Amino acid sequence: MSQPTHLPYAGIPTFARAPLMQPDGDWTADVAVLGIPFDIALGFRPGARFAPRALREASLRCVPPFTDLNGVTRLKDVTFADAGDVVLPSLEPELARERITRAAQQVKDRCRLPVFLGGDHSVTFPLLRAFHDQPDLHVIQLDAHLDFTDIRNDTRYSNSSPFRRAAEELPNLVHITTIGLRGLRHDPEAVAAARARGHTLVPMTDIEAHFTQIVEALPPDRPVYLSVDVDALDPAVLPGTSSPEPDGFSYALALRVIAALARRHQILALDVVELAPSLDPTGRSELLAARLIMETLCEVFHD
Repeated sequence: MSQPTHLPYAGIPTFARAPLMQPDGDWTADVAVLGIPFDIALGFRPGARFAPRALREASLRCVPPFTDLNGVTRLKDVTFADAGDVVLPSLEPELARERITRAAQQVKDRCRLPVFLGGDHSVTFPLLRAFHDQPDLHVIQLDAHLDFTDIRNDTRYSNSSPFRRAAEELPNLVHITTIGLRGLRHDPEAVAAARARGHTLVPMTDIEAHFTQIVEALPPDRPVYLSVDVDALDPAVLPGTSSPEPDGFSYALALRVIAALARRHQILALDVVELAPSLDPTGRSELLAARLIMETLCEVFHD
């Protein structure tokens, strides 16, 4: 019998070579990945539905455990499972949201840290509904855009509105911190509504100057849902996204923020959204996003 391949371009691409499971199956793991291939709530360029598959393929380049130059091994004893993709109806967004919430509940009940692969950012709302039983829930959002619009183009459930819907419908969601805001297009009503609720809005220009204050804005040891929109990164670094905004995070700065958050808080879940691999023919966007997921896991499971 042949041995399992370690070549990143060979074999069946589950995330980091994790065993493939059903969301409602009889299994447990430290980390479980769930794909949400959904992008019909976009306002600009589509393609995020292809991100879960692209991220799985890219993850084969960074399969743990990892050993650094100092001989420190990371994620050696961390177990992984790949729960596949949510089976989504093509043009029934309400039914899609119900299925996303149900699958997310099943996965989070079977692992220590669920990792959700979007999809456009609208999927974060049904994902957050799966954490309705978590008291004192905080969201930290790395994003160029606020995503707190009430209605856009006559719809309330676009990728511009996931955190507005979550703040309205989840009484346990007590605070949202958005880091990396920038660009020319801001909805004044959304900004005012977020500030009226006491949410923290951090423009990209403030991150370097006020790094410590930003990281320490939340009291330590709070349960945090971390949502990473890949357009938080500068498009010169990661171009494969629907609505790129110039002058964003470098990879190093994004990881520095995530590492600081992981040291101070209990990370309940991670989602990575708005990756559109077809918009980057070089393939580096998905490689970078998969690497960011792995380095985030290294911080969360740091000894």
